[in-house]
Amino acid sequence: MAVIGRWIGAVRGALGFLTRLPIGYRDGDWGAFRATPAAFPLVGLFAGALAAIPLLGTERLAAPTVALGYLLSVYAVTGIHHLDGIADLGDALVVHGDVERRRDVLKDTTTGVGALLAVTITVAALALGGLGLAELPVLAAIGVAVGAEVGTKFGMAAMACVGHAAYDGMGKQFTDAATAGSLVVPTVVVLSAATLVWPHPGVLALCGAVAGIGLPWYWANRYLGGINGDIFGAANEIGRVAGVHLGVIAWTLS
Repeated sequence: MAVIGRWIGAVRGALGFLTRLPIGYRDGDWGAFRATPAAFPLVGLFAGALAAIPLLGTERLAAPTVALGYLLSVYAVTGIHHLDGIADLGDALVVHGDVERRRDVLKDTTTGVGALLAVTITVAALALGGLGLAELPVLAAIGVAVGAEVGTKFGMAAMACVGHAAYDGMGKQFTDAATAGSLVVPTVVVLSAATLVWPHPGVLALCGAVAGIGLPWYWANRYLGGINGDIFGAANEIGRVAGVHLGVIAWTLS
């Protein structure tokens, strides 16, 4: 019972952190979530399915309407707080200076041109991906959207398990609570789910999302000395966009 309770708490904590769903916190949920990386893709599956509801209209409604519905649904379910990571990353990308200077920019609450451009490109890219989804059959569109969400959350779990934090903060709370061995369970869950639907384009969307997360992860390791909370947020957004576009491309070329 204690194990079941810990898993329930971990999922509840993950829902509270990764979505805007009205899930009440209980003592210990945050710690259980940080120590249970498998909660990332599990919540990704649930959130992705909810966000994909507007895609049920792909064969009935105009593509721009479906795309707008998908875009609004994604942020209604997952919130916009992860876009703050994109904004801070955008400012850090354009700043001149050393590692410490980039870290200072990430902590700065001022919104610069880099932040505005990065958020604009990210939201526009997701909207364009939504247009691509609107041209797919219903099941394919939903599969890509869900696959992208699961993949980007699995990538975040990988960052928590095998990444190292640049300094104390949100990122370090995840990396200190998880270990490389903690990645086994989420990997098994994701691979099992992917095997069941192969060769559905949602599988390639999942892979694309994981690959997309590698971009900010690599940059952070090279130019920040490790990951932090902003990189987690930015990776979530970039992974989703990469997954959606790869899934659409895969279906188009099949």
